[in-house]
Amino acid sequence: MTIRVLLADDQTLVRASFAMLVSSAGDMEVVAEAGTGREAVELARSARADLVVMDVRMPDLDGIEATRLIAAEEDLAGVKVLVLTTYDTDEHIVEALRAGASGFLVKDIRPAELLDAIRTVAAGESLLSPGPTSRLIARFLRTPDTVTCAVGGPDGLSERERQVLTLVARGLNNTEIAETLGLSPLTAKTHVSRIMGKLGARDRAQLVIVAYESGLVTPGAV
Repeated sequence: MTIRVLLADDQTLVRASFAMLVSSAGDMEVVAEAGTGREAVELARSARADLVVMDVRMPDLDGIEATRLIAAEEDLAGVKVLVLTTYDTDEHIVEALRAGASGFLVKDIRPAELLDAIRTVAAGESLLSPGPTSRLIARFLRTPDTVTCAVGGPDGLSERERQVLTLVARGLNNTEIAETLGLSPLTAKTHVSRIMGKLGARDRAQLVIVAYESGLVTPGAV
């Protein structure tokens, strides 16, 4: 199945580079390009992309607000957003995830890593750059208006589920979790899904928050 990708970046050269990279992959295609956040929202509606690679700093409407509008629109419920920016500040990480982004990466990643990130997010998994993860959690825990009260704690999890949750908090994907624990990728994915169901978590980012907030994982241990 081909992943339909919308590229949103205000720099034409950057978009062209990303377009060449994405088009070189046999399992994805670029269906549209946007130079502003507002164009990204409009093209998400018309191009019916599966995933938007969204820059943060854009004219007219920034990437965070564009992500928020896409995530809030019922007709675009299946569209994933992967935020890609030069800046990895706490504010951008937190705001991107609050807005509804499924992933966050900085632009200094290797080309193959970007393609893998697109595949990961398109498959329904959340993805964070490993570097900013601990800062993300520290920021969430310091921010009074963070909505985490609806998410349960890990007390009701089995020992295996707690192990899986710990690895999720350390930034491992399902395949890496499977390899670490000697499980099949499908079993690892099932564990993650069950943990999300038990905790009432919306996505993997909230699982990371639970792990840190409960003390199961501490900053610096990643």
